[in-house]
Amino acid sequence: MSTPYPFTAIVGQDDLRLGLLLNAVSPAVGGVLVRGEKGTAKSTAVRALAALVPEVSVVPGCRFSCDPASPDPACPDGPHETGPGVSRAARTVELPVGASEDRLVGALDIERALAEGVKAFEPGLLADAHRGILYVDEVNLLHDHLVDLLLDAAAMGASYVEREGVSVRHAARFLLVGTMNPEEGELRPQLLDRFGLTVEVAASRETDLRVEVVRRRLAYDDDPAGFAARWADEEGALRARITAARALLPEVRLGDGALRQIAATCAAFEVDGMRADIVMARTATALAAWAGRTDVLAEDVRQAALLALPHRRRRNPFDAPGLDEDKLDDTLEQNSGEDGDPDPDGPGGGGRPPQGDGPGTPPQPEGESGDTSAPSVPEQGQGQGQDREQEPGRAQSSGGGEQQPVGAAEPFRTKMLSVPGLGEGAAGRRSRARTEHGRTTGARRPQGALTKLHLAATVQAAAPHQRARGRSGRGLVLRRDDLRQATREGREGNLVLFVVDASGSMAARQRMSAVKGAVLSLLLDAYQRRDKVGLVTFRGKEADVALPPTSSVDAAAARLETLPTGGRTPVAAGLLKAHDVLRVERMRDPSRRPLLVVVTDGRATGGPEPVALAARAARLHEATGIASVVVDCESGPVRLGLAGDLARHLGGSAVTLDELRAESIAGLVKDVQTSSRRAA
Repeated sequence: MSTPYPFTAIVGQDDLRLGLLLNAVSPAVGGVLVRGEKGTAKSTAVRALAALVPEVSVVPGCRFSCDPASPDPACPDGPHETGPGVSRAARTVELPVGASEDRLVGALDIERALAEGVKAFEPGLLADAHRGILYVDEVNLLHDHLVDLLLDAAAMGASYVEREGVSVRHAARFLLVGTMNPEEGELRPQLLDRFGLTVEVAASRETDLRVEVVRRRLAYDDDPAGFAARWADEEGALRARITAARALLPEVRLGDGALRQIAATCAAFEVDGMRADIVMARTATALAAWAGRTDVLAEDVRQAALLALPHRRRRNPFDAPGLDEDKLDDTLEQNSGEDGDPDPDGPGGGGRPPQGDGPGTPPQPEGESGDTSAPSVPEQGQGQGQDREQEPGRAQSSGGGEQQPVGAAEPFRTKMLSVPGLGEGAAGRRSRARTEHGRTTGARRPQGALTKLHLAATVQAAAPHQRARGRSGRGLVLRRDDLRQATREGREGNLVLFVVDASGSMAARQRMSAVKGAVLSLLLDAYQRRDKVGLVTFRGKEADVALPPTSSVDAAAARLETLPTGGRTPVAAGLLKAHDVLRVERMRDPSRRPLLVVVTDGRATGGPEPVALAARAARLHEATGIASVVVDCESGPVRLGLAGDLARHLGGSAVTLDELRAESIAGLVKDVQTSSRRAA
């Protein structure tokens, strides 16, 4: 077994370490979600925490880690007698992004359950993590139904497996830690709320700290055991402090004054529901125990708010996370006075974890990669940085002058766009697809392990053979060949590729703000439906991939906000660039079906026969059967209808910008046409 990196040797990342330690002191806090760029010690810190969590006593031979002092009466391996147990280290169980539902919650042997009436149950990762740590790296990339199962188990402290009337329940209490890179997509607000705390991490920009990170990482890589031995005393002291804080926790008093501050803070920041209040109360209590106190002070409430509230304030993926600390201080001051004066050292002074040796604090090595480089500056396409003042009247020109980016209009709710037919892509909420979850539409012979039994079809397949199999009692004589897998239909997520006209003609008629507002609205819809999104822009003489396909919808919104305009309208270049992007994505993820959304007035300019060239590029998409919508941005009393012609060449549908905002969009988006359907 490899030697983990010492927790106390991690440089900096105070909030990350504090969030993990508070959960180690009080698992009732509800876990922690760690958000941050790659190479910031997220995985390293979580794996290092396992060595600090006190050992647990378990019933010998129990696969579900029952406590011998109070064994679970419903344990599938029980019943257990109360008695001495065996001690072992608390487990750290990692949930892979590609895990199946059976691997997470466990699996029942359906064949034995039906034929023999026994509950043959194979435990999953939730059982392995009981009384330990469950670590989910890239939690934002997990399928939604797995996240739901995971968080339900964390909230209830138990896992339930239900299959065709056969039920198994077992205890599942664990410290839940999730890590994610926001650039790869966000969690839904409902799921964010289920994590007790959240911390934002980033690599330090201070030279001395970065030097110390590299120095310690290299020393660890050269001699892991020797490096860990040099930090053994600090690790032992921190382990003892966790044990002492756990023992002190039941004695901590949460007075009415602190409760009033907690309630007032949650009300002031308009968080939904009451979970935030409860989490803040538990966190403040854990902070007091961590500081060795039996009374909760204002500084504990303040630190608890900074950890428990930022992720609960986000109403949509375009809201920046964070908390207004001036407003927080004002709220606490207005509701203080019943529990004594705050610590003279200032808010947050008693809740920090102990610091390590060396300049600053300990490391940011990110497990295997150790990447602590600064994030690259995203490309914004042609015209980036053109923020200088424009000449009066130039913004009205449709020529080649570049113009400052304009802000987006207020986003609005759109109707659902969907790709026709039946797909088999990643789980989502947009187009019809064959999925593991959804309504049952039929049955088939299982290919591999049986996951969803179709009971009626199984009984029907076995019934004609009962006499030949010598059935004599009430039980059904079942063979493997009789089993039938249920086929189900649900919804999938798609790849929505936006191709946006950023030419001078769009800005000349003051339409770009409305266009950005419309695209922003569609991006919000894509976020809610769990799609991947991409952004291609065209202007001047060429097209640019402003954002390669990604699950980070907020990254697409950021690129859209800074999108400059100006120049001619190379529609063909935009469509050809989109064709290249879709071709590459088809090789990377062939099961995810694309939806092309072209936002333009269709007035192609530049080069010989630009309109005819755009039509030929559009027919290239039609030939590949890509579902498409053209959002017609043309305005004014005289309209050429070029966007509608472009939609016909694409084999799709067109809608005006005004119609996109109206309820009439429903007729368009529910039946996005493709060339194959038009031919039929």
